[in-house]
Amino acid sequence: SELRTAQGELSLAYRQFDLATDPELVESSIYQISAVKARCNYLIRAIKERSPEAAAAAGLEGASTWT
Repeated sequence: SELRTAQGELSLAYRQFDLATDPELVESSIYQISAVKARCNYLIRAIKERSPEAAAAAGLEGASTWT
């Protein structure tokens, strides 16, 4: 559920980036996207380490990073 939440946050961060017009907001959106991607990558690794079966069921067996 944490990964789904982070994926939703990433989607929101991309939407905010697409709508940003001020350079400071664009920069802030980029940092937000980077931070959420890092969290997604961590969660994917943690899921794979804790339960390879759950990772396979979630379709994460080939995924190593969130890009």
